[in-house]
Amino acid sequence: MNARTLEKALADRVGEPGLTIGAIELQHLQDYWSLLVRWNHKVNLTSLPLQNYPARSIDRLIVEPLEAARFVQRSSFVWFDLGSGGGSPAIPLKIVRPLGRLTMVESRSKKAAFLREVVRVLRMTEATVIQERAETVSKERIQCAADLVTVRAVRLERSFQEAIGELLKVGGRAFLFASEGGPVPQLKRLSFVSSHELPRTRSVLHVYSRLD
Repeated sequence: MNARTLEKALADRVGEPGLTIGAIELQHLQDYWSLLVRWNHKVNLTSLPLQNYPARSIDRLIVEPLEAARFVQRSSFVWFDLGSGGGSPAIPLKIVRPLGRLTMVESRSKKAAFLREVVRVLRMTEATVIQERAETVSKERIQCAADLVTVRAVRLERSFQEAIGELLKVGGRAFLFASEGGPVPQLKRLSFVSSHELPRTRSVLHVYSRLD
């Protein structure tokens, strides 16, 4: 794979209003995709097809988090991504919001190893990986509370919802990536704020806040 090929795969997306990325960011996205393809042969990182850059996969894994970036501040903030899996939305979002102090939480050892390799290859600063269940991570042990928690493709069990509320500081936000047209989940300890369509990917971003 090369940057030119990835650029072509993104040609009908990148450059539209609100979704412009630079050459360095494109290179980092290329490196991430290359690692994803290579590791997915041995580790089940995603069930989406990756060869030849299918539009559906590009949209889901890269374009969706890039669309969501417009709702994320550009200054420094503390950020947890829960159930990080194959690294999306966390990795593409981190690429375009590099000042976010990202902690990816992933319980499965092979997926955690992949995430650490991405951090190493992309030379990401302020990015760490914790191999642990999200339900057992606490801000007291991490010694910080989150400004932002991001979640996608996980079952929102009661204990998981509790974990989101536990990690967030008062006034912090939680982003839940979901399929378009579904009901808005009600999350324990969090107040629903708004929903934003991500039209290029037919998905929606639900935003919540911790008020107390």
